[in-house]
Amino acid sequence: MTDLTRRTLVKGLVASSALTTHMKSATAQPGQPAAPPPPKFDFEDVLRRARDLATAPFDAAVAPLPEALSKLDFDAWRDIRFRPDKAFLAGNGSQFRLQLFHLGHLFKRPVTINTIRDGIPTPIPFTTSLFDYGRTKPEKPLPVNLGFAGFRLHYPLNSPKVFDETIAFLGASYFRFLGRGQRYGMSARALAIGAGTDEEEFPFFREFWIETPEPNADRATIYGLLDSPSTTGAFRFDVYPGADTAIEVSSTLFPRKANVKFGLAPLTSMFFLGENDHRFNDDFRPELHDSDGLLIHSGTGEWIWRPLRNPAKPESSSFFDHDIKGFGLLQRDRDFEHYQDLDLAYELRPSYFVEPRDSWGEGHVDLVELPTEHETNDNIVASFTPKDSPEPNKPFSYGYRLTASLNLSRLSPNARALNTYQTTAAALGSAEPVTPGSRRFIIDFVGGDLPYYSADPSLVEVVPSTSQGKIVRSFIVPNPHTKGFRAALDVQLEAGQSTDLRAFLRTGSRALTETWTYPWRAE
Repeated sequence: MTDLTRRTLVKGLVASSALTTHMKSATAQPGQPAAPPPPKFDFEDVLRRARDLATAPFDAAVAPLPEALSKLDFDAWRDIRFRPDKAFLAGNGSQFRLQLFHLGHLFKRPVTINTIRDGIPTPIPFTTSLFDYGRTKPEKPLPVNLGFAGFRLHYPLNSPKVFDETIAFLGASYFRFLGRGQRYGMSARALAIGAGTDEEEFPFFREFWIETPEPNADRATIYGLLDSPSTTGAFRFDVYPGADTAIEVSSTLFPRKANVKFGLAPLTSMFFLGENDHRFNDDFRPELHDSDGLLIHSGTGEWIWRPLRNPAKPESSSFFDHDIKGFGLLQRDRDFEHYQDLDLAYELRPSYFVEPRDSWGEGHVDLVELPTEHETNDNIVASFTPKDSPEPNKPFSYGYRLTASLNLSRLSPNARALNTYQTTAAALGSAEPVTPGSRRFIIDFVGGDLPYYSADPSLVEVVPSTSQGKIVRSFIVPNPHTKGFRAALDVQLEAGQSTDLRAFLRTGSRALTETWTYPWRAE
């Protein structure tokens, strides 16, 4: 008997849907009772496949693409477009449409894509008739078993008569999704492994199954089989399109290795230039970012806001917590004047927020910030890392709700930090001089009950703290333009030292705002 190999196992998993369906559809012999209907494909089937896959050695092999596809640049690959009239899922009056991405350019690993109808999964075969190749049409025929790079679902998101792209899975375990009136910016991932370390892995989906929604259904269900050297995983995504599109994610991992840094519910974004960072100031656009801050809802109920940066060197920050209630990367600045980009519409890029459905126990939110010299590079990663790494050969399950929105102010009941500045000159909006030898940090707090207190600012105070050095002065002034308050902190720190700053506003013993926090290194 030959040994079970990773490659034969994967091939068996890919083909098993069609084979099982064929075998179970055989009719009973005359005079015998009819065979029961075959069981419907569901998440349990994906769990079994992930469990079986974890018992075989990891196989990273990828069949080489035809030369005509492997040499495509981005523009040539993007010129290959799926034909909308060939979209799947439309047969029974569903409001969803399934389109596929062609292999090529950076997307060289094929993924098997199935549709599920009446509980029966059917692989979608590759054919060039599904695509309009434009100027990129290959001179030679493409293999019939080429496969696809990924897929996207369309839904009447912004108009009842127009099918808009709502969610797309493309490359490794990345996916992006939109709510009404939003433009693509940041991405989510199914799983991060070793983010920000030299041992970083990029898990990828080997296979997807998309259920055919019922007519007029407002939900689409997607199953995914994940693989990587360190783990396999079964994922279920229930997608609810709307003004704020939400995804209910259910996952079970089957780790292959011990002591692996798993990042749950990872979010990936770009921060190149903001009001708190003027190192790149030769662009006519004042700010360039998909997200401007990390928001954390701690297990104790505290709301923490950490502005993002484009650091000079890679930096990681950890926020330790127990039973975290949520975290996300937000785009709070919605003012076009601050971006001045007519094409990219940074002010319309969504915020993503993660809310665990059950207890995630002890762990920490990890924020990785990488230096970038261009706005095309994703340089921000946020995820939750459990204190205890999941054990090999032991299933690890978790779930969460992921929301895309243009306005998540509902999440933080108190006022919030909108802008962050720093300077050594006189503070904006104040005649108070900066203390010699210190650096001034300026925070605009808005919303909540702050408009109520603007008539009597003496009732409000700023509460600052620093992990190193000292705060030599702090004060607030009303900001009539935001109907809030502007706080200023003068911080002294020896050159070469680093500190974590924190500040919030309160009246008496009641906190009026979330907690602003910011790392700073004195040069």
